[in-house]
Amino acid sequence: MIIYIIAGIIVLIVLWLLVTFNSLVSLRNRVKEAWSQIDVQLKRRSSLIPNLVEAVKGYVKHEKGVLEEVTKARTSLMNAKNPHEAASADNMLTGALKSLFAVAENYPNLKASENFIKLQDELSDTETKVAASRQFYNTNVLDLNNSLEQFPSSLVGQWFNFQKQDFFKATDEEKKDVEVKF
Repeated sequence: MIIYIIAGIIVLIVLWLLVTFNSLVSLRNRVKEAWSQIDVQLKRRSSLIPNLVEAVKGYVKHEKGVLEEVTKARTSLMNAKNPHEAASADNMLTGALKSLFAVAENYPNLKASENFIKLQDELSDTETKVAASRQFYNTNVLDLNNSLEQFPSSLVGQWFNFQKQDFFKATDEEKKDVEVKF
């Protein structure tokens, strides 16, 4: 009888271990999938940038520095190897695009160009998708990190070397109020 009780306890512990391990694997994979969604949207935005630069180039010949900054930021984003590098490069690209659109304000013909307007709309749509993907990623990171910090799943996480993940964070520059002028 005691052997059955001990065997039952061992079976329950093994089942708990399997369920917890599988849960952590699932959470880790959701974080990876969420990151891939951010990556897809960032690549989509990166592929729009050359078209935007070409549309602007003809109008703003003396604004070469702004175009070079956008191109440099795009290259950094495309070469990012992890979420931290991508977040940093994304912030740099966002700042460069703000500069580009600020310059475009000085060129009425450019602002009225159908191609420029279409690219601007596509970029705006992509920015919305990037924001949603970031939120989805951060939600999944929160779930994984909570599981890795809560007892008893934290024990399984330590035994099998699961790692907490970093959130995709906004920079101080992105947190500043946007100035709107009419």
